[in-house]
Amino acid sequence: MTDTYYERLVDEDALAAYLEEQLGAVETYEIERHREGHSNETLLLTWGDRELVIRRPPPGETADTAHDVLREYRVTKALIDTDVPIPEPVLACEDHDVIGSDFYVMERLAGDVLRDDEPDRFADPDSRERIGEELVDTLAAIHEVDYEAVGLEEFGYPPGYTERQVERWGQQLMWAFETTVEEREVPDLYEVGSWLQENVPEEHPHTLVHGDYKLDNVMYGPAGRDASRDERADDVREPATPELVGVFDWEMATLGDPRADLGWMLSYWRDPKDPEPAVPELTATFMEREGYPSRLELVERWESRTGFEFAHERFYRTLAVYKLAALGEMFFRRYLEGNSDDPMYPKMEERVPALAARAVRIIEGEEPL
Repeated sequence: MTDTYYERLVDEDALAAYLEEQLGAVETYEIERHREGHSNETLLLTWGDRELVIRRPPPGETADTAHDVLREYRVTKALIDTDVPIPEPVLACEDHDVIGSDFYVMERLAGDVLRDDEPDRFADPDSRERIGEELVDTLAAIHEVDYEAVGLEEFGYPPGYTERQVERWGQQLMWAFETTVEEREVPDLYEVGSWLQENVPEEHPHTLVHGDYKLDNVMYGPAGRDASRDERADDVREPATPELVGVFDWEMATLGDPRADLGWMLSYWRDPKDPEPAVPELTATFMEREGYPSRLELVERWESRTGFEFAHERFYRTLAVYKLAALGEMFFRRYLEGNSDDPMYPKMEERVPALAARAVRIIEGEEPL
């Protein structure tokens, strides 16, 4: 099944012909599937002496706008000269005759993505504290981008963003339920959706938002980097301290409510007091160790960096978990339809109800910030 699925992702000969036309002929051409992600597909490409990355949507039917890789290309291209660290975009392709879908190519960065555990070089309280600070400071940098100055003034419509998020993710969930209801139902999600509709904040700040900002969507630079100046904090860091060098996975980026980004990031961040994860396959727990900032400390730092208040925090954290549940249900539909070979997808039959229960706990105040 794996080989068949890979063949649905890329026609190696057609891709080579396209890249030769765009980037010039080379002697070395290698490509492999990166299996860590669970949404859009990532392919690691060696083209001559260049190490590149290809991003494309999964094959088969997907929920509308959920896998817009060309959106990633546009926003990263706009952010090149800002304080937001991103991998440099190389080219984008809308010709489905090449690999069967839209795709774009970017430079590959070197460093560590903290997905399952921390690297040994960061296994001390000071480095752990800096990991959290870099994570939230970079989110603040995204929210501080002058989106009109970088040409993104028409990238979204900020008024009503949060209400539309509730509506949109409800629609994504209903799209998944069309198929998954034949296996089992998740009644809690109907109640959570109704609560969100009734509690949407009337006003919110208007900023660029990432839409999927979390610890394993950023990269910390490799060991041995030179000391650098953090202009946002106006301090000088030692070479050994963690430095965030890249933010990935921008397909959900738009103009909207920065507090939704913060709520999403917090939904993945663990405190020592937390119950067992609803989805252990997607939830790292190493940030429960000594030195990592608490969720409350991350919120306070974000507020001090941006000048925004994290008002209605229960709403935003509930919305984040509701979105996670909707994503999980879409994964489950793709599994049932044979459009993924990801071994995590069938587990969503049980994990989505667990997420729904978590959302209810947040609403009822049983899982505090």
